[in-house]
Amino acid sequence: MEEFLQTVSVDKRTVSLLTTAACGLGALLVLVRSVSSRRAAKEKIQRARTRRTESLHRAEQAVLRYRQSHPSTDSALILSLSLSELTKRLQEDSLSPEEVFYSYMEKTLNVHKKLNCCTEILLESLDQLKTIGSKKKGLLYGVPISIKDNIAYKDHDCTCGVVINLEQPAQGDSVIVKVLKKQGAIPFVKTNLPQALLSYDCSNPIYGQTLNPCNPQKTSGGSSGGEGALIGGGGSILGIGSDIGGSIRIPASFCGICGFKPTAGRLSSLGLLPIYRGQKSVLSATGPMAKDVDSLVLCMQALLCDHMFSLDPTVPPVPFNVQLYESSKPLRIGYLESDGYSQPTPSMARGIREVKALLEQAGHTLVPYQPLRVSKIMTELVFKGIFADGATSMVQKLKGGPIDPCLRVQINLYSLPKWLKRIIGFLLKPFSPRFPFIMDAVSGLKSIPDLWKQHAAVEDYISETIAHWRSCNIDVVLCPVIGPAYNFSYCGQISTILSYTALYNLLNFPAGVVPVSTVTADDEEELKHYKGVFQDKMDKLLKKAVTGAEGLPVAVQCVALPWQDEVCLRFMKEVEHLVKQKRK
Repeated sequence: MEEFLQTVSVDKRTVSLLTTAACGLGALLVLVRSVSSRRAAKEKIQRARTRRTESLHRAEQAVLRYRQSHPSTDSALILSLSLSELTKRLQEDSLSPEEVFYSYMEKTLNVHKKLNCCTEILLESLDQLKTIGSKKKGLLYGVPISIKDNIAYKDHDCTCGVVINLEQPAQGDSVIVKVLKKQGAIPFVKTNLPQALLSYDCSNPIYGQTLNPCNPQKTSGGSSGGEGALIGGGGSILGIGSDIGGSIRIPASFCGICGFKPTAGRLSSLGLLPIYRGQKSVLSATGPMAKDVDSLVLCMQALLCDHMFSLDPTVPPVPFNVQLYESSKPLRIGYLESDGYSQPTPSMARGIREVKALLEQAGHTLVPYQPLRVSKIMTELVFKGIFADGATSMVQKLKGGPIDPCLRVQINLYSLPKWLKRIIGFLLKPFSPRFPFIMDAVSGLKSIPDLWKQHAAVEDYISETIAHWRSCNIDVVLCPVIGPAYNFSYCGQISTILSYTALYNLLNFPAGVVPVSTVTADDEEELKHYKGVFQDKMDKLLKKAVTGAEGLPVAVQCVALPWQDEVCLRFMKEVEHLVKQKRK
């Protein structure tokens, strides 16, 4: 019996030692795998940066060769032309596509050095330039165009700023790129965006932080921030961005340019890479960005053509309605200074007041308008729609790579277990009454029936809003857009202000941004007394985010009903025209 007990004791010690060894080996394997994964991510990032450097260098060499053989090219004149003037001169051969292309390529390289706005030069554009003569009938013949990183261009990555998407080149061009080429445009550069797209900053661990062309101490906004910076800096005359919560309109506002988010589905989204697919509550749209409204209109006219309708039969075959756009009928315009959920900054509110006065002087009718239940809709429909899965898909996309500082606060919250999110929300309620609702929203939905109910609630809200709009008897709405440009590191901490832009993605209303003013010393003085609607942490952060903005652009937002994109653009043009008249 004694021998048996000794044997059992030995066996227990052996099992214990083996278990400890197995645990240690398991921990070691996890550590090795983690170290290996981080090393692989660093190597991928370095290769991507090398590819960018090489493409920039080859573009510089091409520009240098052109300059040596064409010393008389007047780049300053070319860069000063509007898109309509440029296309006219290209069509009548008073300018050649080569002159225009190399002038903009040279300018892009200079702007990139200052602002870090490009992810890669599309060197295939040099070959396209040689055969561009066959596309002279196109509306954008000879026009160099920039495209956002997540728009597919054959043999190039759509990184979305995440490591997992590196070295996964697109198998073909997106429909938008195909149509642009058919219309004679030359896509020549891809532009930067924030990591994982769902941010209105413009920084990622692969390509770094993009700076604002009006003040390099500020962000260019996002997620189409590379486009905003490049166009605002003069390196591109026309660009294509995408917008799921303000991603065209916010950088347009921050960088002092125009941007247009069409009705989702009006332009093809085939070849537009989202950070994750399948989310249907808050719709993304592809749209143009440029320095004036006429350029946006020309781009829409070029894209809304038979070629796009045949390439993507899911797009309704409705060409651009010139008659609607050129109408001079006085408009009945709803307007708001505040949506009641986030108090606009002083310059945002002043921009609305000044434009309202100009529109009234021009003979339009302005009536007060207020969106319905914005506070509840933002959490229950917008945030819960985008993060119905509890942000799981987004967090998974970021595995295996570093997290950018502009996204770290968000990801730290998203990565928490649902029960902990709700506890934190409850504990912080005394300091921020909005925070518990946001934490509950990013915890996601519990079941498929809940998702269906959420989709039904979105449909009901759209119907209710349209009925409310019609009861006010209005054609369009004039409302604030986020601005002025933020100081770095604040975008990821302030989600509530997105109510001014994301609401129109939820509703799927076309919306565009027009610069109308600049921040004044009086705006900065008034900002010192800014309290916000809730006077919580997010209101305090917003005040800090926009401090020190004197001289930066101030914009307004123009909105129309679904599929009335031409009416929205017509309204934007009216605002732009009246502001220019006032300046003269």
